[in-house]
Amino acid sequence: MFFGPLPLSDAEGAILAHSLRLGSVVFKKGRRLSADDVEALRDAGITEVIAAKLSDADIGEDAAASRVAAATAGSSVQVAAAFTGRVNLFAETHGLLRIDAARIDAINAMDESVTIATLPDFTPVAPGQMLATVKIIPFAAPAAMVQQAERLAADGTPPLAVLPYRPLSVALIQTRLPGVKDSVLDKTVTVTRERVEALGGALIHESRCAHDEAALAERIAEAPAADLLLIAGASAITDRRDVLPAAIERAGGRIEHFGMPVDPGNLLLLARRDGKPVLGLPGCARSPKLNGFDWVLQRIAAGSPPSRADVMRMGVGGLLAEIPTRPLPRAGVSSETPRAPRVTALVLAAGRSSRMGPTNKLLAEINGAPLVARAVDAALASQAANVIVVTGHQGESVARALADRPVTFVHNPAYAEGLSSSLRTGLAAVPSETDAVIVCLGDMPRVASAVIDRLVAAYSPLEGRAICIPTIDGKQGNPVLWDRAFFAEMAGLTGDAGAKRLIGRHADRLCEVPVDDAGILYDVDTPDLLARFTEADGRGRISAPDPASAGSSPG
Repeated sequence: MFFGPLPLSDAEGAILAHSLRLGSVVFKKGRRLSADDVEALRDAGITEVIAAKLSDADIGEDAAASRVAAATAGSSVQVAAAFTGRVNLFAETHGLLRIDAARIDAINAMDESVTIATLPDFTPVAPGQMLATVKIIPFAAPAAMVQQAERLAADGTPPLAVLPYRPLSVALIQTRLPGVKDSVLDKTVTVTRERVEALGGALIHESRCAHDEAALAERIAEAPAADLLLIAGASAITDRRDVLPAAIERAGGRIEHFGMPVDPGNLLLLARRDGKPVLGLPGCARSPKLNGFDWVLQRIAAGSPPSRADVMRMGVGGLLAEIPTRPLPRAGVSSETPRAPRVTALVLAAGRSSRMGPTNKLLAEINGAPLVARAVDAALASQAANVIVVTGHQGESVARALADRPVTFVHNPAYAEGLSSSLRTGLAAVPSETDAVIVCLGDMPRVASAVIDRLVAAYSPLEGRAICIPTIDGKQGNPVLWDRAFFAEMAGLTGDAGAKRLIGRHADRLCEVPVDDAGILYDVDTPDLLARFTEADGRGRISAPDPASAGSSPG
């Protein structure tokens, strides 16, 4: 890859290294310069630019990051679309993250252009939580390095995966000494049940007996079959020959390990009976606060029970006790775990099709499905969390045509007032937990789900990318992603121009997202365009957008 000053005569196709402002127009870093861009730079008196130019031995940053991420990701891991050489990986389910640290290290050691950053091994994760990010540092990576990373990732199971929690059945036995109140034991039951249910399991049995070896052994033998047996002693285990371990052995069990280098949680006992794990609980297990028991329980629930050696390796990072130099949860210090953005796709399908005559273009059948289904299906196939369809003109017919699809319908009775009224209606139905919306137009049948995913990947309001709009050859198209911060302004718009006018107001928060999909410029709004699209689709061939059809208002 070449990087450095380039005369304009060699700049077409190069990637701009630094943003440039030409009057009111800004060419941002990372823009691939077109012939028109070069001409605009020349007209502005610029003779050379600092840019990168790829060779045949290079792979562009987005393609390289996507390939490394795809090779790295294993089960229950979602790979997001690439943007600026970065691909984020997210959990698809509750479970434990498993990392092959040696192979991740090996990939990071190959070349400075390829990097992977992950959460620690065995981190408990929730759906949508970010697990890792793949970042290509320059504008491209050597093809040989990308291929080597793929080979390393393919050497065995993928080096990054989520082990889903299984629905464990759990039995609990508690011992008691004279004078111990039932309320203390009842609290232990409540805390244990909450712990187990948080991992998708169920506490199916609880019993109590005297803190005596014989009595406890009898209770262990009588306990119903369960995936895991927990024993909470009235007195802490102080030795392998104490009451709890002795009773387990008397009932036919085997002690695997006593003690763990995790605080709180030091006095945990690891055992097995009838092929199932048995845990003698430390006293801290009666508290809901994180302790070593949680680490072992999570491993068992994820189908990866720790061995004696595994427990003995838990010391690094095993100091869980609150200490003066660590911010305490009760002090009000909190931070949100990085996660996938919650994006709602808003499909506007309320228009009157005034240029179509008596025909409602959205209901026109194309290869057995209504035209509007193309936009809806693209949204459903994307990484959008949910899809809302705004109906208006012939709303009942549009809803019937899409009735078999998992979307939410909202009706705009004021659809005759223009696009802004449909936008207002749709925004009012957006869930409160939504971070952003992607405004899709129902008469744009060629927008692919990959375009939507790329907008989601680009979205980062903290980095100034709060409005994301796709472009091709420098032309802005649809759909457009809008951060929640703009909802109030969008809802206050009037007329038929949509949210286009807001883009100029907030240029500093705008991100143009280059795509290769000319469908972002193509809408069907005349009988001739509908006929041509129907014919082309029937032949399985899509022609380039007609210039006359490229005028839809973004957003």
